[in-house]
Amino acid sequence: MDAHKKAIKHLQVERTIKSLAKNNIEARFISSFAEVVPTIASLMKEGESVAVGGSVTLDETGVLEYLRNGSYVFYDRYKKGISKEELDEVFLKSFSADTYLSSANALTEHGEVYCVDGRSNRVSAMLYGPKQVILVVSWDKIVPDIISAILRVKNIAAPANAKRLSTGAYCTESGKCINAGCDDKHLMALGAGACEHTICSNYVVFSHQQIQGRMKVLIVGESIGY
Repeated sequence: MDAHKKAIKHLQVERTIKSLAKNNIEARFISSFAEVVPTIASLMKEGESVAVGGSVTLDETGVLEYLRNGSYVFYDRYKKGISKEELDEVFLKSFSADTYLSSANALTEHGEVYCVDGRSNRVSAMLYGPKQVILVVSWDKIVPDIISAILRVKNIAAPANAKRLSTGAYCTESGKCINAGCDDKHLMALGAGACEHTICSNYVVFSHQQIQGRMKVLIVGESIGY
């Protein structure tokens, strides 16, 4: 990346970190995905229980592989051959985990974390349960405000995830949300008429956190995840 463009990105990161801090969300910048695993390791203790939300970012940065090293009690939703019943059990155990790891769909410069989920086990655990929540988020996901976050999900994150999961949602063909109920006044299209195979069921904005230090955001200076 051009040095001048990178300097502007760093200023955006700084603004976002300051705003997150005002919402009682700890955030730090790490320059590359190679630093993600060592940083996460420094935030956890050997033997503690760990769970993860569905995340391409955690896979791309090697976090999932690291959690399988035997140092933690890992509730592995991606375990080979896992049954539906076992997966449901993992989701329930996630609420009592010491640490919950995931990513987010967007961060705003106003200090908000924005996520959209289908089944919503991810946002549920982020909201309540685990003692610590660590989010690994590319600096590409920083946007000016909530409206920009909504549009980012509809034009980038949701179509890519729907394609990855082979859901058959309309956005897998169009490359963007084409919900007829989505307009300038109803950007989230929460009313009836969502596409039949939508993965956008619940929209959550994480703002002020009441528990100091529970939610931590690692902003990575590389393009990773959706």
